[in-house]
Amino acid sequence: MLVCSCNYITDREIRDVINGLLDEDCWQLIVPAKVYHAMQKRGRCCGCFPNVVDLIIRTTEEYHARRHSTEAEVVDYMSRLRKFHEDNRRADIERRQKSHRAA
Repeated sequence: MLVCSCNYITDREIRDVINGLLDEDCWQLIVPAKVYHAMQKRGRCCGCFPNVVDLIIRTTEEYHARRHSTEAEVVDYMSRLRKFHEDNRRADIERRQKSHRAA
């Protein structure tokens, strides 16, 4: 099935890329931009991103069901996700606030 009509990307291609990323690190955070970057493409209209997110969720769940992931691995993933959020928090703080407009 065609998911992205701007780049002519099928759901099979997206699933293959997601599985490849999960093989590298099965607990990494995968987002549409990472999938497109791995395919050396870029989102143009980005209307397909909600469908790509659904594919990421389904493919990741299937991947971990095949691997029989344990609860300890899930907890480790959550702590890594929390650390990722804290590391990137500085970027959120440095962004301009709505009350600080230029001109």
